[in-house]
Amino acid sequence: MAESTGDGVQVEPEDAPPELNSPGDGPGDGDGGLPASAEASGLAARIEALFHTVRRPDREQYTNEEVARACREATGESFSTTYLWQLRTGRRDNPTKRHLEALAHFFQVPPAYFFDERQGAEIAKELALLGALRDAGVRSLALRAVGLSPEGLDTVSELVDVIARRDAARKRPSS
Repeated sequence: MAESTGDGVQVEPEDAPPELNSPGDGPGDGDGGLPASAEASGLAARIEALFHTVRRPDREQYTNEEVARACREATGESFSTTYLWQLRTGRRDNPTKRHLEALAHFFQVPPAYFFDERQGAEIAKELALLGALRDAGVRSLALRAVGLSPEGLDTVSELVDVIARRDAARKRPSS
């Protein structure tokens, strides 16, 4: 079925996923990790980072349909599920300013996330931190560290570095 791309063009997506509104409809789903750095990979990666980091209250990812519907309501303009999928996958990369503002509003980030490289990089770092804090173990450790002295924080930081190096060495394939 053809859908509007948000700029009046009707598109019949040849390589669209079977269900654009399913929870796992984004690129990178199933690989267990976040997409490449949003600050270095352009518009599609920035949008994808928002989907991976900003979650519904039940901690599930928003679907393309949920986001597209909210953007349509916010702008009063056409904003289809297919168009959003195309933006997420890089098949479309020139959205209107209103569309980007609607996405920014939905995900509660400043529009500068999309328009300003420096601010976008800073916001991407904050999003990465929020994503890490979504992990219960990381959140618990961070909360327990709040009352530590500067020396205590240095010790915890050193321990984390040692453990991270050890874990990385275990993951390396042996030759």
